[in-house]
Amino acid sequence: MTGEHRPTLQRTVAGPPPAHVPGRDRYLDLLRAAALFRVVAYHTFTGVGWLSIAFPAMGVMFALAGSLMARSLARPAGPVLRSRARRLLLPLWVFAAVVLGVVLWQGWRPATAGGWWSLLLWFVPVGDAPAPASAGGPGPMDPAWALQSADLLWYIRTYFWLMLLSPLLLRAFRRWPWPTLLAPLVPAVLLGVGVVTLPAPFDSPVTDLVTFAACWLLGFAHHDGLLARIPLRRVLLGGGALMAAGLAWAWLHVAENGWDLYLTPLAQALWSLGACVLLLRVSPSWAVLPRPLRYLDPAVTLINNRAVTIYLWHNVLAALTVPLTDLLWGVPALERSVPWLLDSAWLQLVLVWVLLAGVIIAVGWVEDVAARRPPRLWPTGRARPRATLAA
Repeated sequence: MTGEHRPTLQRTVAGPPPAHVPGRDRYLDLLRAAALFRVVAYHTFTGVGWLSIAFPAMGVMFALAGSLMARSLARPAGPVLRSRARRLLLPLWVFAAVVLGVVLWQGWRPATAGGWWSLLLWFVPVGDAPAPASAGGPGPMDPAWALQSADLLWYIRTYFWLMLLSPLLLRAFRRWPWPTLLAPLVPAVLLGVGVVTLPAPFDSPVTDLVTFAACWLLGFAHHDGLLARIPLRRVLLGGGALMAAGLAWAWLHVAENGWDLYLTPLAQALWSLGACVLLLRVSPSWAVLPRPLRYLDPAVTLINNRAVTIYLWHNVLAALTVPLTDLLWGVPALERSVPWLLDSAWLQLVLVWVLLAGVIIAVGWVEDVAARRPPRLWPTGRARPRATLAA
């Protein structure tokens, strides 16, 4: 992604942007890779809602996406939106075709409002995509895998809406920075305390949107240098206060939801925004990873180049690890020597990434096609094309 300068009029409103490292910012790439790894771990392990507090991965991904979206909108909005939509939707269409192909072959038919037309929501993510509550009948694989695949599209849907709204949001942000940045917290609070309730078709999409919109807008503040100009002490106090408020709201709902921010959207909104304030304020703009982290460079590059593929497919593959583990239990030598390993959730996590490697080779190149760059099976090289999911 090129680092074009914005017109002078915009700089007079929001201030001059900070000096960016040419090409990829490896600190942001590292954050995105860590966030995706955490998302995969969350959906592989059970009873690990505390991971949503330890590292608010989704908030980080939305904040990074907002920063890079502001950078892209130095160009005309129309071509930028078309490019973003293509890079998001083509990998989604491949995933949707596979999931729907399997469940339709198994005999499921859409019975939701809209019938067959509702399947378009798998391909144009503006609402909740329909899926069977149970797919595949009895067996070792979780029959809810298709429904979980549809539920996972909440992020794609929220990203899609924020992407479409970004030209207007960026214009509002550069005119009224702080009111625009904090505005999504108002509906988040109203929904969180129950003052406002929404009809079922709008509840999930709107709640997800207002939960993470502030993180997206924080990305604008990061790109424009607004966040960097705030004294560090104030950033620490403000970010810490938001995180404390989020944790307090989560604590009030522990008995109902446990320590899992995904089940408490208002706590998620506050905690994620506060954590992202701190992470982006200390952003060091690395042209290359520091020497102690240099060994991670191929993995970070691969994850950033295949972010959409990893996000879309990891939950289905996590469900597949159950029958795979059962097969391993059928090997007498393994059952006798390492039963503790076969019972370990860490084995499932390793299997998910092994399966993801296969999916990356099989269909990951679609992300290259969507970005109009030469297809590659395993992009870990030093040439770092633009990231897809959160760029």
